[in-house]
Amino acid sequence: MKARPVKGLDPALPLSEAAARIVAVRLDELYSFVPAALEEANSRAQHDMRIAAKRLRYVLEVTGSLFGSYAPTATRHARELQDLLGEIHDCDVMVPRILRHLAQLRACDAQALREGAPGDYPPPALLSGVPNRNLYRGLELLAVHFQARRGVTFDRFRARWAALETEDMRGSLERALRPRHQVRAA
Repeated sequence: MKARPVKGLDPALPLSEAAARIVAVRLDELYSFVPAALEEANSRAQHDMRIAAKRLRYVLEVTGSLFGSYAPTATRHARELQDLLGEIHDCDVMVPRILRHLAQLRACDAQALREGAPGDYPPPALLSGVPNRNLYRGLELLAVHFQARRGVTFDRFRARWAALETEDMRGSLERALRPRHQVRAA
C-alpha cells in the first residue's frame, strides 16, 4: 500500500505544524480502512490497515512529544492495532503455505502410488507405504490451528477497535494536534 501524500509540507514550517500535518494524514489513512477491515473476510483491507497503523505509530514515536499527554496513548493504540492486524496477517500467510505444502506431499505420494501400481489401478494396500502419509493429519491440524487463531485474533481486533471508537481515539488525537493557542481558546 502506497502512503498517502502529505500536502502543504514546507521546510520553513515549524516542526510541530509539519508533524501535525503528517500525523493527521496518517490518522485519516488508518480510518479509511473502516468499515472494510471490520469484515472478517477482508484480509486485504486488514493488511493495509496494519501498514497504516504502523505508519501512524512511527510518526507518533518520533514526534509525539510535540502533542501533549495524549500522544503516548495514541502511539500505544496504534501499536496494539498493528500487532493484532499483524497476527491476523501472519495467519493469512501461513494457512495457504501449509495447504500448498500439503498439496505437494499429496502429489508426491500420488506419483509414488502411480509408479508402484502393478496394474491398471494402485491397490489400496499400497497406501500404507506412501512416504508422506504420516504428515497429512499434522499439517491439516496446523492449518486448522491457524484458521482458529486468525478468528480469535480478528475478534480481539474488532473488540479493540470498538473500544477505541468508544474512547474517541480519533477525536482525542485530532485535538492533541491543534496548536496550543487554539486548544486554550476553544
